[in-house]
Amino acid sequence: MAQFFLRPQAAQVAAWKSENLKLSGREDTNSLKALSLQERLRRDMTVVRKQYVAGLVFGVCLAGALCNGQDLTPRAYVITPNHSNAIILTYNFSSGGLLFDNSVPITDATASLHVPIISYYHSLSFFGRSANITASLPYGVGHFQGKFLDNESKLYRSGLLDSVFRFSVNIKGGPAMSARDYQFWRQRTILGVSLKIVAPTGQYDPTKLVNNGSNRWAFKPEFGYSERWGHWLLDAYGAAWFFTTNPEFWSHNAFFPETRTQSEAPVGAFEGHLSYNIKPRLWVSLDGNFWFGGRTTVGGAENVNTYQKSSRIGATASIPLTEHQSLKVSYNNGAYVLYGGNYQSVSVAWQYWWLGKPQ
Repeated sequence: MAQFFLRPQAAQVAAWKSENLKLSGREDTNSLKALSLQERLRRDMTVVRKQYVAGLVFGVCLAGALCNGQDLTPRAYVITPNHSNAIILTYNFSSGGLLFDNSVPITDATASLHVPIISYYHSLSFFGRSANITASLPYGVGHFQGKFLDNESKLYRSGLLDSVFRFSVNIKGGPAMSARDYQFWRQRTILGVSLKIVAPTGQYDPTKLVNNGSNRWAFKPEFGYSERWGHWLLDAYGAAWFFTTNPEFWSHNAFFPETRTQSEAPVGAFEGHLSYNIKPRLWVSLDGNFWFGGRTTVGGAENVNTYQKSSRIGATASIPLTEHQSLKVSYNNGAYVLYGGNYQSVSVAWQYWWLGKPQ
């Protein structure tokens, strides 16, 4: 989540006021110029307020769409046969309020996000262990609004978001196996590790405060545990997010002509799921997570009020449609939100899978 400062704008306002005083001391023939300058000041400060609100609102929502500990993914370390492939089309809708913990004078902030995602999944053998690779390309459409010092602002954004890549390998209880061997295999205890990477491929313009892309890399190493008892399956993950520095954050424009950087402290994340197999490929899950950290720094100045400490709870259902198709539906809501998005989220994913060549 980004932090924004008004000090450069204040300096600009002071210069405009000084110019206005000089004009008002001249002959009456210059009164029109003074009035014009006052109108310019009012208009430009309105633009500043709108951009300020829009940036804060969009930053909170977009961060929650892609990372910062908000993942809720049951059965992330489940075994699949070697050379399994899947195309996944996901639509996620999130809507609700935004909390800033008194870090900025923003009230009545709300947002709604539409995020369609296309993903490709492939399983493989990694030194004899079951492993898989997933690549995802999301697109975001957002509507945001809020009040900054009683000035209402609205914003619309649409464009490519940052792409996401994940590599996972099971280090215990998950040997690589063929489709024939998989028919006779039964899960017990699985331990796995994974690395998720968010690449800065989203649309980004450093002169603008509000962007679809983050202009930085994010890395999430994770340790996963999965245990099965009959029809029940328990999953627990522990992870941390690490972020590189955005070298050009809201720079080279009328408000900040210089180059500014933005950085974010690591975010710790925990996730748990309890699911039940109704029949093969048909299951339901209760989901929950908790994350903390992520204070932001802009231009070398840290904002301690941007510390995140939140959790979400929800449910997921996976429904087989045909031999090669399935549908996954999930819902989650904020259980505790200190700072950031306090919204409800609904996700629907259609999956087509195959072994080797498509059938």
